[in-house]
This record gives sequence, structure tokens and C-alpha cells, in this order.
Amino acid sequence: MNIILTPQRRDDTLEVIKAGSVLTVNGQVFDFSRMRDGDTLANSAINSEWFAGDVEKVEGELTLTLLLPNPWNYSPEQAFPVPLENLPDGQVVFPRPLPEPEVEAVSEGIV
Repeated sequence: MNIILTPQRRDDTLEVIKAGSVLTVNGQVFDFSRMRDGDTLANSAINSEWFAGDVEKVEGELTLTLLLPNPWNYSPEQAFPVPLENLPDGQVVFPRPLPEPEVEAVSEGIV
């Protein structure tokens, strides 16, 4: 399975678990096991805000596009994500944001 990521500035989170041709996206299950080689499933047939394009099966490989939510401290890897190719089963690992800056303790007028 190959996942193309489309970055979008938003504060929610995306959790995806892959099991063969089944994706669980934020708890919602999408089973693509019925797709045959050469099939295309239109984005409009998928009831999810997370899919940003059609799902295709070419030469036995599923390829789909998901929105990648980018927080305010997004990293270059999130802003310009590379496709995730030949994904193994399990939780899909997405690019991480930059670390949040540490808040420095400012002591004013304390002696």
C-alpha cells in the first residue's frame, strides 16, 4: 500500500492503522479488499473527510491520498511530505511536528 499525503493546516490528529487492504482511520474502518487490479474507487464514494483523492489498485498495490493535518509548529517534513510506500501492517507513522519551544521561567524583581 502506498499513501500520498496532502498537508493541510489544522489542529486535529490523524491515526491510521493498516491491516492488509484494510485501513482504520481515526477509528473508522475502510476495507479495500474487494478492489481488483486496475480498479479505481472514486473519492466521492468514500465517506470520510480524510481521503483527498481516488483509491487505485495497480499491479496489486493500493495507492490512496490522505490529508495530513499540520499543527502550528509543523515541520518541513510535514509541509512537504514524501509518499509512504510499501507500508507494513500496523500503525502508520507520519512525519512529526517541530518540538514546542520551552517556556523560560522569567523572574522579574525577585532577589
